[in-house]
Amino acid sequence: MTADDSFGRLDDDDYPAYTMGRAAEMLGTTQGFLRAIGEARLITPLRSAGGHRRYSRYQLRIAARARELVDQGTPIDAACRIVILEDQLEEAQRINAEYRRAAGSVNPATAA
Repeated sequence: MTADDSFGRLDDDDYPAYTMGRAAEMLGTTQGFLRAIGEARLITPLRSAGGHRRYSRYQLRIAARARELVDQGTPIDAACRIVILEDQLEEAQRINAEYRRAAGSVNPATAA
């Protein structure tokens, strides 16, 4: 991998750039919290060659939402389930919007 390849990944939301310690620090939480949401299968961090957990920016956003819910008193398992359902709903809405755009671009005169 060249330096140019590495810099290109800085904008990649799915690139596992953050160690567990750095991720916990950025979220203002503990490493135990990150382990707990991993055990609840909310996020699955990649593992480095040495076996260390690595997190992406997307995973950190998901973890931050779970932390908000936990801070409001929601049990961690329930918070993880809520976040999963929110993420699925957002994806379904995105797909529906794409279908609507595609259906709107079809010319009714040629569709018959």
